[in-house]
Amino acid sequence: MATNRHQEFQKLIEDLESDFEKFYDKGINAAGTRVRKQLQALTTLAKEVRKDVTDVKNARKLEK
Repeated sequence: MATNRHQEFQKLIEDLESDFEKFYDKGINAAGTRVRKQLQALTTLAKEVRKDVTDVKNARKLEK
């Protein structure tokens, strides 16, 4: 599961790289929309991972 989440983060970051370049360096406004959308997806993923980490941590405490 952790590997899957890690891969999701990596893919989002890779997708962001090209759109960042297109928006900031080449001045393509449509890339800015994609950057914002991808950042929102990254935020959502981060929130999910934070919840998963907390759940796992709490489950481990109960096992002891």
